[in-house]
Amino acid sequence: MDIRQLQYLVALAREKHFTRAATACNVTQPTLSGRIRQLELELGIPIVERGQRYQGLTAEGERVLKWAQLILNNWTSMQQELAQITASGADLTGRLVLGGIPSALPMIPFLTKDVRALHPHIDFTVMSMSSEEILRALQDYSIDVGITYLDNEPISGLLAWPLYSERYCLFVPDGHPLSSRESVTWKEAATLPLGLLTANMQNRRIIDRAFASANCHPETALETNSVINLWSNVRLMGLASIMPQYILDILGDEPGITAIPLREPEVAHSVGVVAVDRDPLGPLVKAFCDAAKSFTHRELQ
Repeated sequence: MDIRQLQYLVALAREKHFTRAATACNVTQPTLSGRIRQLELELGIPIVERGQRYQGLTAEGERVLKWAQLILNNWTSMQQELAQITASGADLTGRLVLGGIPSALPMIPFLTKDVRALHPHIDFTVMSMSSEEILRALQDYSIDVGITYLDNEPISGLLAWPLYSERYCLFVPDGHPLSSRESVTWKEAATLPLGLLTANMQNRRIIDRAFASANCHPETALETNSVINLWSNVRLMGLASIMPQYILDILGDEPGITAIPLREPEVAHSVGVVAVDRDPLGPLVKAFCDAAKSFTHRELQ
């Protein structure tokens, strides 16, 4: 068994297609299929359900996949650490894959900026995910770090560092009947045509619970999985929306939009960085987590 066999298996599970997996690995389809067949013979178990097309992994194959993902993740981390050692402490180099809940995406540049200031050769891939998708992606090592809620759904078995507290405002166009108010109740907000995140997002579930606790049900005129899209629809369509308070600080106090704090009930949830609990942490993951520990943008709370 070698690393390439495991890489081919992980690629096949990800692509769910032999030819696409082979293309992703820069090999021919017969090479990929043959090496996975060789892995099956070496382990003495069927890994792939056999058919004319890819039909999934066997139960044994799913277990092998979990181990393959872990081994490859450790292999990559080892290479990063050894590269730094053999280069006499040279700066870290590599790509860190981040998954963030939509409401946290505008905050991630604060962290990536801190990391790049110390390690200018670390690159990033940032993906918008629901909190549930982040937990699954951490488990299968398709992302390195997540930025998600820490106190609303279980994150057991993960390392976690809080970043800020998410509080909520009603965003309305300037000139809206409520735009001059110092605060608005959730019950008042429920009477407005709203743009909200989609129901699979934890942010939306938090908002729905807040409305439920105020004994009201909002009219949802638009749903999206993008905070930027919500912002645009307030500005261009005249909808109201509920978003974290810091969105106004990050996107700027743009003329045409007013953010009004929501009350009755008061709602706040902790958002932070999560990573798989392992020792040692991969060098790139450790660099990002160190930035999270020293995060100083508390004024955005």
